[in-house]
Parts: sequence; C-alpha cells; structure tokens
Amino acid sequence: VPMVTTESGLQYKDIKVGQGPNPPVGFQVAANYVAMVPSGQIFDSSLEKGQLYIFRVGSGQVIKGLDEGLLSMKVGGKRRLYIPGPLAFPKGLNSAPGRPRVAPNSPVVFDVSLEYVPGLEVDDEE
Repeated sequence: VPMVTTESGLQYKDIKVGQGPNPPVGFQVAANYVAMVPSGQIFDSSLEKGQLYIFRVGSGQVIKGLDEGLLSMKVGGKRRLYIPGPLAFPKGLNSAPGRPRVAPNSPVVFDVSLEYVPGLEVDDEE
C-alpha cells in the first residue's frame, strides 16, 4: 500500500479501505484510535477505554492531522496516520501516569478506524 503525503505534511497509509461513505465536514463520526509516539509507545487509546471516540469531524475538536486524515476515509476503513508536530500537539501533551508524554511539535502516529457516521446510515423508510 503506498504512503500518501498531503500538502499539509500529513502522511497516511490505508490498512483497509472502507466500503462506506466519506464523512461530511461537520458531521459526527465514531472512530477507534490508538495514538503513539514515534517509538511506538502508546499514549492514548479509545480501545483501552472501551468506547468509541465520537467527535465532529473538520471542526477543530481534535488535532489537525486527525481531522484531515479522517475526512478522506470511508466508513469501515482503517488507516495509519503519520502526523507531523505542527498538526499534532504544538504545545505538547501531558499524558496519563505511565504513558509517554508528547513533546511540543513532536510527530505522532495514529492508527484510526472509522466505525460509523451517525446520521449517514442507510435511511430506513420514514
């Protein structure tokens, strides 16, 4: 699978291309993610919390690289995002005890799967 580099400097590789729709900007999405520092140490993970991460895509609720990377995904897809520092945590991130902290402007890696987009399911008859 080729690595894609966008104009912003975000790089990503599709692990699995979804069969569903792309999420429209401003819609809520439900995703799972594992967030790592470049060494591979995990600093955050929705899987460990046991619940999907739901946020409004394209509206600045999450780091820029995650927003951009998700917008071009399809539901059911899984992607590894290589997010450069300016699109990640420009001010750094203090993490939970026992987790690596993210240095300011450090690149991060997110494995993200787009599970579904509430409101974009196949419409049932009204």
